[in-house]
Amino acid sequence: MRDQTISEYLSQLADRVPAPGGGAAAALHAAQGAALLGMVARYTTGEKYAEHRDAVERIIARTDTVRSAALRVGEEDAAAFTAVIDAYRLPKGERAEAVAHALAGAARPPAEVVGLARAVVELATELLPIGNPNVVTDIAAATEAARAAATTARINVEINLGGIKDEALRAELTAVVAAVDDIADRAARLTDAVRLEIAP
Repeated sequence: MRDQTISEYLSQLADRVPAPGGGAAAALHAAQGAALLGMVARYTTGEKYAEHRDAVERIIARTDTVRSAALRVGEEDAAAFTAVIDAYRLPKGERAEAVAHALAGAARPPAEVVGLARAVVELATELLPIGNPNVVTDIAAATEAARAAATTARINVEINLGGIKDEALRAELTAVVAAVDDIADRAARLTDAVRLEIAP
């Protein structure tokens, strides 16, 4: 995924193939949100923003890390979904356990995307008060990407929950799903704050 052109990725996403799908799209939303914040932070440098240098440098480093992690998770999601398809093709006697194991594996990447989306929203919250006002709308764009990442990833966790037998893992994933509304609400509030700031 990370080595494809955008056109190649979209063509593959549109094709009749099992992966990439919604999970990869969710991860890419998170990556784009992190990238947008990285751009805003890089525009918030120099003499004018000297008092915020430490915070901005930390935000730049963190957004780069989140962006890279999101791409990795997108690739892991595609591989995990392929494993689910392969498990369903096994002979009946081997299938049930293999499918349960594969579904557990398929739920983990989107669960991680939820965490990455939360990180984007937290970084946006920190950057908004100090960021270069000339690119403040990109903070809103980043939070909207994070909101899409979280809500899309939630669906991809939920679809796998029913087939997961490990109760501890089910509880962990259920908690991840429950956190998404808060992430989406925080993202919406940030977008509202930006809209208020740019209102004529």
